[in-house]
Amino acid sequence: MTKGTLEVLLVDASKLKDTDFLGKMDPYVIIQFGNQKRKSTVARDDGKAPLWNEKFTFDVEYPNNIRAEHHQYKLNLTIMDKDRFSRDDFVGESTIYVTDILSLGVDNGTSEIRTSKYRVVLHNKTYSGEIRVGISFTRKNAKGDDKANYLGGWKQ
Repeated sequence: MTKGTLEVLLVDASKLKDTDFLGKMDPYVIIQFGNQKRKSTVARDDGKAPLWNEKFTFDVEYPNNIRAEHHQYKLNLTIMDKDRFSRDDFVGESTIYVTDILSLGVDNGTSEIRTSKYRVVLHNKTYSGEIRVGISFTRKNAKGDDKANYLGGWKQ
């Protein structure tokens, strides 16, 4: 089992479907990887084009065997609109499959998907805007396998 850190850079969103009748939306994002959840700050009065520029980290355990290829590792991003006097409104969601970035990171020590746009969809899969996210994975070296601490065959 290889362990590492998945880092998600939540940049912004655009063209979101407005859920508020009066005023502008106050969107935030719930990011889920496996059973780990993180929540962004609320972009107050940012409406259909919120800006976050926030980083989130998730602990990852990636199997070192062929069965890992059959498991789909994914990142779920759910955009919500914060409401004061009622339940928060669902704005849309995006799913990013990260199996390949994890596999490359396990092999190379690190891997990255530069900031990219992903479609935001409603539950019925209709288009509801775009979200920009960057993703990186860094493998944690096991004890005794920390090559960064070796100099000329001697452990520093």
